[in-house]
Order: sequence, then structure tokens, then C-alpha cells
Amino acid sequence: MNRKVYREIAKKYGTSVREVKIEIQKALAEAYKNPTSAALNVPRKNAVPTIDEFIDYSIKEIEKDDEEIDE
Repeated sequence: MNRKVYREIAKKYGTSVREVKIEIQKALAEAYKNPTSAALNVPRKNAVPTIDEFIDYSIKEIEKDDEEIDE
């Protein structure tokens, strides 16, 4: 699923999938220099989550919020 996300972003901004991944990882590294409590909730193997860890967590949180709205 994440591959599709990368491709769509790359296409939208006229760049490569590789560049999209590099820029997202840079943004995550910067955010985790001084993480918020919400950022610390992201399950991760290292101090900074991988792009896939971050996207997977974000998708699950969005789906949870959608379920709560539907109730």
C-alpha cells in the first residue's frame, strides 16, 4: 500500500519515488529531534520511525477516528 502512496506523491510533485522517500525520512528525523507526545506514540524499532512505520501507524489512527465518527 505504501508504494502506491509514494508513487502518487511523486507523480503529483513531478519527482521520483526515491526523492519522496528521502524527503519524508528527513522530515521525520527533524520532527524526532524534539518529538511531541503524539509522535512518541508511533510504534518504532529505533528513535526515529521508518517511513513505513509512520505511515502504517497514521493509517490505523485515521481508520480508528473514522470508526468513532461512524458510531
